[in-house]
Amino acid sequence: MKPAESIVDRILVTEKGTRLAGENKYQFAVGCGANKPEIKRAVEQLFGVHVTAVHTMVRAGKWKRGRTQRAGRTSDWKRAIVTLKAGESINLT
Repeated sequence: MKPAESIVDRILVTEKGTRLAGENKYQFAVGCGANKPEIKRAVEQLFGVHVTAVHTMVRAGKWKRGRTQRAGRTSDWKRAIVTLKAGESINLT
């Protein structure tokens, strides 16, 4: 089993994430190799809440180019939207 700290990278505080927090859903950036049961266990362990659903999506890295003609690409990453049990919340501050 992977440690919970290596599965969940950070909480995503964005406009969409703030809107979803009102619906008892929170966004996390997670490791690309993490699956839904691992994400559920990690969030429950780190924040002491009960998770009812996990939705994941892989976000493709963007093409970037500096001052030269050489182009590169940023890393792919995975986003997880976690739904918590009614009445529970995560303190974002």
